[in-house]
Amino acid sequence: MEGSIVEALAGLSSIGKGLAYGLAAIGPGIGIGIVGGKALEAMARQPEMAGQIQTTMFIAIAFTEALALLGFVLTFLI
Repeated sequence: MEGSIVEALAGLSSIGKGLAYGLAAIGPGIGIGIVGGKALEAMARQPEMAGQIQTTMFIAIAFTEALALLGFVLTFLI
């Protein structure tokens, strides 16, 4: 009986970790979508600034993606 309780708790822990990472990935996913959409909108309005906008967009995406990776690492540390 005690072994089955431990196994059940380990299973719930795994489910919780997967759910935590899934929720942690939603925010950066939405953020990258917003950044990409706004960058395309800005490039359409001012094509001459496309290079600078694209550079800034990639920097913003990198910082946003770092949040997703942080959530992934914290999933294993918890």
